[in-house]
Amino acid sequence: MHEYPITQQIIKIASAHCNEAGFTRVTSIKLIVGDYSGFIGESIQMYFDIISKETACEGAEIEIIYVKPKLKCPACGEMFLRAPMSFACPVCGIDGEPTEIGKEFYIESVEVE
Repeated sequence: MHEYPITQQIIKIASAHCNEAGFTRVTSIKLIVGDYSGFIGESIQMYFDIISKETACEGAEIEIIYVKPKLKCPACGEMFLRAPMSFACPVCGIDGEPTEIGKEFYIESVEVE
């Protein structure tokens, strides 16, 4: 349910960008969504389709790029995706530590016409 207010903000930001650029319609929005961001892309798309009606964003395509979380090895510095049932670095075997990779959530681009 927390996707509803964030989708409202996406529409607000994209519409403002469109107006500032002197255009009337948003054609596409590219979002970066980390798997650990707490947001579900499908819910954002559903709300977007509903609440973008009669705005500059109506009919715009949403492209969502998902970012997998990565761990960082404290010993060798390797950044890696966690294997199922393991936190071990694939290079040296030491358990990795959490990073901010995979927590992203932002608008990468807005296309207008």
